[in-house]
Amino acid sequence: MRVALDLLGGDHAPDAVIDGALLAVDRDPTVEVILVGPPDVAAELLAARGATLAVVPASESVAMDEQPVRGVRTKRDATVRTIHRLVREGAADAAVSVGPTGAVLAGAVLTLGRLTSRPAVAVVVPTAGGPVVLLDAGATSEGTPEQLVAFAVLGSAYAEVLGVRQPRVGLLNVGAEPGKGDQLRKAAFALLEQAPVRFVGNVEGHDVPHGGPADVVVTDGFTGNVLLKAVEAASARSDLPRSALLLGVAGVSVVGHGAARADDVAACVLHAAELARQGLLPRLREVLSTREEAS
Repeated sequence: MRVALDLLGGDHAPDAVIDGALLAVDRDPTVEVILVGPPDVAAELLAARGATLAVVPASESVAMDEQPVRGVRTKRDATVRTIHRLVREGAADAAVSVGPTGAVLAGAVLTLGRLTSRPAVAVVVPTAGGPVVLLDAGATSEGTPEQLVAFAVLGSAYAEVLGVRQPRVGLLNVGAEPGKGDQLRKAAFALLEQAPVRFVGNVEGHDVPHGGPADVVVTDGFTGNVLLKAVEAASARSDLPRSALLLGVAGVSVVGHGAARADDVAACVLHAAELARQGLLPRLREVLSTREEAS
């Protein structure tokens, strides 16, 4: 599996990215990492470590404080565009970045295109009751009822790909009873009752890390990101996800936390390689196509 890795993404780039790439290859020699960034920077860091990896040139990065879409559009040689171009052209099987999520998503959408109208950041949280797919976890700071329904369809399809039969979809809310929440949640609840998913109603925050009534938990990106970080901060579990999937783009693209260290970068690379190895994209297309025909 060939994974295109953004050399310039993250708070600790490029050193943590290089070390993470080498760690991933050491853990799984069937994975080939393609570094995407300035060749002179990559060459110096690799020489210092006595290592070799393939390098594809890209000279620009999108900063955390830049408007993501504008930054990606104006910087045609940005690493977040190049990693996804390699996937589009078939030179890589998956793309990975620990840079700003908005920029990575913009690069993926602009370069790869979409499977659905609204891609989302999806995180699979392992629980005693099985995996729980949480989305959106950071792609959209605000949401509409229609977007939450789109997330429900997308997340349910992903859960099926993961092996969950007839996934139960819950709407993250402040209470389990119908009628709870703000106008967004109330309107989304009404639409989800008519959506082509197995909607089980509202679920609360504690249902995500502990499992419970839903296999897929849907919310807006702001709320989902806050919840995910709260779960990470409150938990001592080592099995919590260190990477997220950009679900709904036409390729395998994985994003990690900006504060990622080498071990986190390696986890992202191996996650992306495994998703590509399992044929995520064709399987997801098949499930979404079947759902469209059924509806």
